Amino acid sequence: MKYIFFIFSFVSAFGFFNSFAKDGEGTQMNQSLYNFKVKTIDGKEVSLSDYKNKVLLIVNVASFCGNTPQYKGLENLYKKYHSMGFEILGFPCNQFGQQEPGTNEEIKDFCKTNYNITFPLFDKIDVNGDNAHPLYKYLKSAKPEFQNEDIKWNFAKFLVDKNGNIVNKYMTKFQPENIDQDIAKLLNQ
Repeated sequence: MKYIFFIFSFVSAFGFFNSFAKDGEGTQMNQSLYNFKVKTIDGKEVSLSDYKNKVLLIVNVASFCGNTPQYKGLENLYKKYHSMGFEILGFPCNQFGQQEPGTNEEIKDFCKTNYNITFPLFDKIDVNGDNAHPLYKYLKSAKPEFQNEDIKWNFAKFLVDKNGNIVNKYMTKFQPENIDQDIAKLLNQ
């Protein structure tokens, strides 16, 4: 009888602790996009819960990349849909060919001067590896078809619906203007 009680206690305790288990990327299995906090490019901490009920496009950006001209297409989408509840969240990243070497202030100035960017930019982060920002660990594991795969290069894009669900991931070469219809569809839901 003591043996059965011991097994029952062990199984119960394992179940209790397992309910707090983390997945392979260190995010809670039932984590929500809105639980993450990030720093703006000016160093202010904000919660992604501030973006509830909005359609989001989350992009890792760089200033000295062959894909940097995508800033223009991103800004065009932002201007077209922002008043309807659309936000672009740009996260500078220097992990790909050291194409974002500047400080946050330099990045902000570059984006304003060269592309007149008005969508929110955030603190420079890593999107892959041990130092990847928890938000990106979450994004890469949010859907089974993403297979927790590393971001391949700058300007990878994640589309998020009004409920915080990651709807799609677009690879680097996928041009912002080609996401237009997907954004419009989510805004109309």
